[in-house]
Amino acid sequence: MTEETLSSTHPPLPPTTEDTRFSWLRLLRSKRVGPVTFHRLLAEYGSAQNALDALPEVARSAGIKGYETCPAKAVDAEIRTAKAAKARLLCFSDPEYPELLRSLKDAPPLLWAIGDLAALRRPLISMVGARNASSLGLRMARSLAQNLGDAGYTVVSGMARGIDTAAHQSALQTGTIAILAGGADVIYPAENARLAEDIAGTGLRLSEQPMGKTPQARDFPKRNRIIAGMSRAVVVVEAAAKSGSLITARDALDYGREVLAVPGHPFDARSSGCNRLIRDGALLVRSAADVLEALPPQDLSQEQAPATGSPQQALAGLPQQPPERRSLAQANALHQQILGRLGPSPTSESDLLRELSLPPQLLAPALTDLELEGAIRRQPGGLLSKAFPENED
Repeated sequence: MTEETLSSTHPPLPPTTEDTRFSWLRLLRSKRVGPVTFHRLLAEYGSAQNALDALPEVARSAGIKGYETCPAKAVDAEIRTAKAAKARLLCFSDPEYPELLRSLKDAPPLLWAIGDLAALRRPLISMVGARNASSLGLRMARSLAQNLGDAGYTVVSGMARGIDTAAHQSALQTGTIAILAGGADVIYPAENARLAEDIAGTGLRLSEQPMGKTPQARDFPKRNRIIAGMSRAVVVVEAAAKSGSLITARDALDYGREVLAVPGHPFDARSSGCNRLIRDGALLVRSAADVLEALPPQDLSQEQAPATGSPQQALAGLPQQPPERRSLAQANALHQQILGRLGPSPTSESDLLRELSLPPQLLAPALTDLELEGAIRRQPGGLLSKAFPENED
């Protein structure tokens, strides 16, 4: 297999100052501004502060009354909480930001990090699986995590019970990263409190959620897309036919990552998802050697150096003035066209462009308006669907 170079779909950005980080955090915490909307607003208005200034008017144009951006005092409070937890804000434009994650259309603009960022400098492999794992599955996860770590990889998982916990524990010495569904300072499940401390000591805990946020059900699929997107491959060790692990595997396939699975007994429901993945083309895993063979050769003699660029290069291509807005009648007509094409089943933006015969520069602002209005929602992989009824990006 030859190594595939993934380039970011987002325009380059200059290094961030403290003021810039503050405005980025404030924009991302504003109502109905998720990762995709954030990137679109930043590209459209040139800076987070410009976007914050424009958002109330954008919302009014979309028919939303009384829209207010995230108050500065809320961001101040989050930053104070982060400092108390010794968390660092990792921005999309920072050289330490995971390069593979940067290539995603819905890449998290900001990540709170607790621990050692050196864990990000080695190639990453994600491992996920059942919470109610069998003893054989746990043994397999431990073996894979330890051997992959010894081979020079950092193991990424979600710190859930079962397979995730086993993978983290076995990769503590070589480096492991836990992606959390809640805040980076909120440990879930609580029984992994000691493991979370150990990970922060030798590895890293990452989250795109606000500091102090307790995870909710809708946060786990968002967490799963990060696990899938930041690694070269996803290894599934035991997974039921309907499980979060399979969501992670589907995200990985959407992002063009390698998906591998450990086979199991056909009568064990915990292996039905893995067996199905293998049936559908996922690579079968018997040991770490199978995983390493599926990946492109890596130069592991030294830690990967983060990519850098000059501020002049980073600023190239960013618009310096906000774009002109269409008339209310024109915008409303376009909104109705888009909504008429969308339903509960996800649709790609490229398909929408073809069906509506629209140039991207017209569709993008309209999608931003509809996202702010709560009429549409984004799915992992940049897919769009109509909101029924809730739409928090």
